[in-house]
Amino acid sequence: MSLVNKIDKSKLPNHIAIIMDGNGRWAKKRGFLRNLGHKSGAKSVKQVVEACAEINVKFLTLYAFSTENWNRPKLEVELLMKLLISSLKKELNTLQKNNIKLITIGNQESLPSKVLKELSYVIEKTKNNNQLTLTLALSYGSREEIIKTIKEISLKVKNNLISPENIDISIINNHLYTRNLPDVDLLIRTSGEQRISNFLLWQIAYAELYFTDVLWPDFSKENLFEAILNYQKRERRFGKTSEQINE
Repeated sequence: MSLVNKIDKSKLPNHIAIIMDGNGRWAKKRGFLRNLGHKSGAKSVKQVVEACAEINVKFLTLYAFSTENWNRPKLEVELLMKLLISSLKKELNTLQKNNIKLITIGNQESLPSKVLKELSYVIEKTKNNNQLTLTLALSYGSREEIIKTIKEISLKVKNNLISPENIDISIINNHLYTRNLPDVDLLIRTSGEQRISNFLLWQIAYAELYFTDVLWPDFSKENLFEAILNYQKRERRFGKTSEQINE
């Protein structure tokens, strides 16, 4: 019996974010080239996206390519960009069928023009879908995002558009890449690594963290459901006591 039947649909995480780690190690263990690991990882993306739509999770953010990933071998970066383009073309029908809206966060200006063109096309085609918002973090780094935010707010202060005394959480939120997304409820990282790797540092302030040894190409719907069940066993207090939460 699938674990999906054990999930309490009234206590779903509203926003799940995933650090999809382990493609290279998956390929190496099997004697394959790293790019085959990335291709296999794309299949896990499809499974997880469809699973979130199936159980009515509203927001899913995937760490697809970080600002640091530009430092990888040139050939691997090129292969990743080609895989992204082919995946977008291939999965548009899946997004439409499941009523999924695609958006992106990150320094889009650094992406190749072919990637931007395909992204823009799929984003435009899915903009009215409302079952699930799928966010791809591309050329994304949280520190870069925070620096960009500070610069934007500082310029507005300089031009007397914002008073320093009025700077609060909402103003900062409104200048982040994720301005239209809620805070993360559940952060999942695959492959056994237990670090955040410069991903959504502001947005995961109260997120539940879930680490699994499963390598990303092996991560299935059932693994996602297992993570959600683990999340549902936790008590989220947001600084309050258990007694306050249960009143």
